[in-house]
Amino acid sequence: MAQDSPRGVSMASLDDSQREMVTGGGLSSRFSKLPLWLSHPSNIGAFYGLLVSLALLLPYIMTEEFWFALWLLHASLLIFATAFLGLFSRLVTAFTSRMPIAVNRRVLYPMPFIGFALFTLIHTDLLVNNTVTQYLAWGLLMIPGPLYIHLSWAPRWRLLCMIEDGNNPFKDMPAKEYLKEQDEDIASDDSDLMEVVESFESEEE
Repeated sequence: MAQDSPRGVSMASLDDSQREMVTGGGLSSRFSKLPLWLSHPSNIGAFYGLLVSLALLLPYIMTEEFWFALWLLHASLLIFATAFLGLFSRLVTAFTSRMPIAVNRRVLYPMPFIGFALFTLIHTDLLVNNTVTQYLAWGLLMIPGPLYIHLSWAPRWRLLCMIEDGNNPFKDMPAKEYLKEQDEDIASDDSDLMEVVESFESEEE
């Protein structure tokens, strides 16, 4: 856990905007409390792959005769793929030194559930089983975790490592301007949501 550094910079020495960028919110804030070796982007990617694999247990049990061997194979491939993508994101972030980007939760979060629904429909023969539907279902299941890691968590993990080593990640780039842009995006999303709610209310009247 990179909360305090024995030398140089620590989390306590950062201002509120900088701490917000490092820890993030929701999942990122929880991951930032873990030891750095455990919260490595490849480990977080593998964890996401494991969660998806566990969710697929029931469709495999209900639709496959020798379900365990097939599920184990697909689960291993999925975990390896998401772990590799997490490692790739870490390497890209190390070379580019880019800052974290806020993900659109309204788009990202429903994707695994839609993919799971398509996967279930395919395996229960309620949806055509072909290459397109298979790739679509697996893509929707896989993409959200690696995309979140690439855009948000891998850059934050780099910042946590720098703080752990006593280096200031904001020495040449203040975080306030970045956070202002993120707040504007969130405010824009909120205003769009309020417009939808108001339109429903006007229709009811």
